[in-house]
Amino acid sequence: MFDRYNRRIDYLRISVTDRCNLRCYYCMPEKGITLLQHQDILSFEEIVHVVRKAVSLGIEKVRLTGGEPLVRKGIVQLVKMISDIPGIKDFGMTTNGILLEKFALDLFDAGLHRLNISLDTTDPVKFRELTRGGDISFVLRGIEAAKKAGFNPIKLNCVIVNSSSDANALEVAGYANKNDLEVRYIHYMSLSEGRFSIVEGGSGGDCPKCSRLRLTADGKLKPCLFSNLEYNIREIGIEGAFNQAVRCKPKSGSVNSNNLFHNIGG
Repeated sequence: MFDRYNRRIDYLRISVTDRCNLRCYYCMPEKGITLLQHQDILSFEEIVHVVRKAVSLGIEKVRLTGGEPLVRKGIVQLVKMISDIPGIKDFGMTTNGILLEKFALDLFDAGLHRLNISLDTTDPVKFRELTRGGDISFVLRGIEAAKKAGFNPIKLNCVIVNSSSDANALEVAGYANKNDLEVRYIHYMSLSEGRFSIVEGGSGGDCPKCSRLRLTADGKLKPCLFSNLEYNIREIGIEGAFNQAVRCKPKSGSVNSNNLFHNIGG
């Protein structure tokens, strides 16, 4: 699939839930969120149906996100169902790592290719503050479990306020170098203000090269993270939603007043 700016669209990010077991300051409002109703969230069968159709249209890369994807009951089963679909060349997941120690080996055996793990600091006290109560020991054990399971490469997603020379970012870089991990520095973003930039060490935020579509947990296909455009697969059908999303994908991001990061998958 090619959009009107001749960008090849081959990457689908899927939010499998809007729920999360952390409350990171840049993702979750401090006073809580209004969660989707159970019946509004796509079933595994619906997600797999979307992926099958997406692959037939040219999608080759799939990534599961959240919220936190590992809190979705049966997530290993979903990974297996997707990994069995022919034509997927790159199958990944973004996770905060809190539950990864429990699931790492099963995810690898189910066919998941790669992991991106959120880690903004290696200091336990700072981590607790940034996540509003998280315990970094779970994340560090999860990373070790992922390494033992065979995931390679493992990438760390580090959100930075100023630059990759910030103290927290340097801590994460040191930990990554010591443990043979890769780091992606993600500058603090605001959907409502349209504040974003190119990810250091990754491809996110590079609008002229963007190849992504995003599927929300309740079935809205979005052509751009920083846009209000969205197409409901339940209302207009999967192929119709993909056709419209690709045709209307904006040249560059602007603002998104419909979503928060917890319900769009970052």
